[in-house]
Amino acid sequence: MIDPVTVAVIRGSLEQVCDEMDAAMIAAAVSPVIADGRDRGSGLYHSSTGELIAQGNDGVPLFVAVMQTAVRAVLEHVDEMADGDVFIVNDPYRGGTHLMDVKMVRPIFVDGRLLALVGNMGHWADIGGAVPGGYSTSAREVYAEGLQIPIIRLVRAGVLQSDIRDLILQNIRQPAERAGDIEAQLGALEIGRRRFTEIVERWGADLTLDVAQELRTRSAQQARTYVASIPNGRYVCEDYLDSDGVDATPLRVHLTLDVEETRMRFDFSESAPACKGPLNCPLPVTISSCLIAIKHLFPEAMLNAGFFEPFEFVVPETSFLNAQPPRPVAGSSAEVSQRIVDVVFGALAEALPELVPAASYSTACNMAVAGSDARFGNYVCYLYTGGGYGGSPVGDGLTNGPGTISIAAHPGIEFYEQRAPILFRRFAIREDSAGSGEHRGGFGVVREFELRRGDAIVSVMGERGRCPAFGVRGGLSGATTRVTFIRGGTAYQPPHVTKDERIELSAGDLVVVETPGGGGWGDPRERSRAAVAADIARGYFTEPYLQTNYPDQTNAVESLSA
Repeated sequence: MIDPVTVAVIRGSLEQVCDEMDAAMIAAAVSPVIADGRDRGSGLYHSSTGELIAQGNDGVPLFVAVMQTAVRAVLEHVDEMADGDVFIVNDPYRGGTHLMDVKMVRPIFVDGRLLALVGNMGHWADIGGAVPGGYSTSAREVYAEGLQIPIIRLVRAGVLQSDIRDLILQNIRQPAERAGDIEAQLGALEIGRRRFTEIVERWGADLTLDVAQELRTRSAQQARTYVASIPNGRYVCEDYLDSDGVDATPLRVHLTLDVEETRMRFDFSESAPACKGPLNCPLPVTISSCLIAIKHLFPEAMLNAGFFEPFEFVVPETSFLNAQPPRPVAGSSAEVSQRIVDVVFGALAEALPELVPAASYSTACNMAVAGSDARFGNYVCYLYTGGGYGGSPVGDGLTNGPGTISIAAHPGIEFYEQRAPILFRRFAIREDSAGSGEHRGGFGVVREFELRRGDAIVSVMGERGRCPAFGVRGGLSGATTRVTFIRGGTAYQPPHVTKDERIELSAGDLVVVETPGGGGWGDPRERSRAAVAADIARGYFTEPYLQTNYPDQTNAVESLSA
């Protein structure tokens, strides 16, 4: 038996390897989505199975199962690895998400022995394709979404393959920025190799790997304990995505969740079939989204391959939640994934009333602005925005939170204004957007910007425009998304509400995005007068909203004021 203090020290060291890789990528990346928005992740993986050993605490949670599947695909594809090799891939059907998430994997050899692999992922602001930014809402095949990179050696025995790098850069917009991101990812992998090697030199290879196996065993036991705390039974929840961008019909996300002792089975068989547009979701994303929901409810869970053991997934290949080539997938990572988290919450709301929140805003409202400017040259500006979390048993929902599958915060607006001819006119809390409840949802935000010079095209891929974040235990839904383009003084809203592409802008035109609020938790009549009074004092609600949602408390507050 390994000394528990040794286990704790080596565990911390392994996690620190991943944290330092994340920090290095943030420091070196050129694009705001990685450097400031932190849309990236790093991990350490088993040398023969590809299983997750450790993941950075500051990495995007969605990449838990995704990166493990990608590393396994590399191991299965590559016959022989050499010290200094680095493999690059963004194939969405082999451990991928959407094409913009580019993954790199590097083997770690110590004294000629392959001991582990390090991997990372960075969201590239453009990957080529028909629409700048990669979010083509009308795409019917993945080929329209951008450059597909199979599993190839970008670095061979320490030597960068410049022809491969050049081929990639030739097929995407802003090659200089992407070249910088490539160097940032490669540098982070080198940091990971050095730090892991230092651990092995201090503790020895065998002890280090034994501790990794011990942590896997503990994580599996811990996960089974969490599942055992949920009452046995069958739980069902259903929610919808607005549309796939091509067909206006909402997409059903239907979950039947079976809990039996220490096992949990996620069955999505009754969800919508594969769709025409870009909301098909690769299986690793579906699986990761379910695991993220469990991690939200049990935040102390240790993330490694052992955490996956109690869970079973049933997702037919005919479902839009198990994308098969060449189905388009651009909306999977930021949109479909968050709806999956919400249906897991909805299914468990009755079983775990003391833990489960209402649904969150659950959309990134992905937007890309592209054009050419005398000062900035050719630019692609990728924006996404936060919104309201659902109210919970312990309090109101978070306002302007990041996606539930991410920690990717909205980059500072100054970053965008320094890279493109846009000027933000407003970035504020969206009044009346929170779902009412004993504990209300968090608020969405309003983001308005103006194109200052020249012409540009804008594409947007969002959600929650028709299907709001639902409340639980009597709480009400939050407000829906609204996207408005004001061109030449005339307002235009997309037919699909939250999805459109290649909208033309001229100097002086405005883009206004209003993101959703979270659902409420509990009966609004049970909300305290003090809480309502505080919201009134902060100007969060208009009078009509208050009279509709909190009439008794509002009148009581007004009486006391009088």
